[in-house]
Amino acid sequence: MKLYIGNLPFNTTEADVHKMLEQYGAIESFNWITDRDTGRPRGFCFAEMDNADADAAIKALNGKDLNGRSLKINEARARNERRKKRSW
Repeated sequence: MKLYIGNLPFNTTEADVHKMLEQYGAIESFNWITDRDTGRPRGFCFAEMDNADADAAIKALNGKDLNGRSLKINEARARNERRKKRSW
């Protein structure tokens, strides 16, 4: 399952997120999102884990406080599912 991990504090590192997720199982892939112009973290990332491990991570970490910010962790949606069509 592909996870969306959002609302990360900007001082959070890739290693911090790996360490947090690995408590619940092996990470199959990881995509740290950065700003293309500045290279700074954008405050979210994606990770793929086994379904059972991903479910456990969601249940344990969604809404958890990390350095004053409430984490948002859920199953990632496909790009075209995120955008709503506008009717003008």
